Amino acid sequence: MPRGRYSLHDPHDHTPLGEEHFHCAPGPTGWRYVSQITTPSGDHTGSVDLTLDDLGRPIRLELHTGGWQVRGAALEGVTWVRSDPTGSEAVEGNVPAHAFTGRSPAFLVATSRLLRLTPHSGATRVRLVAFTDPVLAPFTVDQSWSLVNSEAHTTDNGPLRVDEYQVTALDTGERHTVHIAGDVVLAAPGMELEDLQTPPSAFS
Repeated sequence: MPRGRYSLHDPHDHTPLGEEHFHCAPGPTGWRYVSQITTPSGDHTGSVDLTLDDLGRPIRLELHTGGWQVRGAALEGVTWVRSDPTGSEAVEGNVPAHAFTGRSPAFLVATSRLLRLTPHSGATRVRLVAFTDPVLAPFTVDQSWSLVNSEAHTTDNGPLRVDEYQVTALDTGERHTVHIAGDVVLAAPGMELEDLQTPPSAFS
């Protein structure tokens, strides 16, 4: 069960945004990721709980930040309920999309698991519902993913395969690179893996 810590920062000016302390593991249903998010000063600011099925679809998502809450799953596309800080009002949403995304590294692992790309599969388009901090406002994004390189690196625990993805935002054309090993993001815009206590899990 990988357990560790990501640092989060603004991808444009690198302003520190906090840290995400996580653990994740494959399980009977697919894969689960749980994390607690803190501010740069160490105050608790939110959490992520994401479970995927064997095909990489989100069967359970729960986000908390700033008093706001989102619960969602893959249902007729993706469906979610967003609650306000007082809990007095809840709004349901539904979009014909493939999955969810957001600031957490969990969503990059989830998208790569959903697409299951190979170096020869070319670019694949995916529609995602993103939730933005600090109020978890939903909006739909279209991205193109391609696996541009996959290399095995020698480690003390045996070979570790690192996949390099190129991700393109189809509305702006902006491109960035994501490096993933198993179920851990090694590097991506806005996040860095700072500590990993156990090796990444390998998906079958």
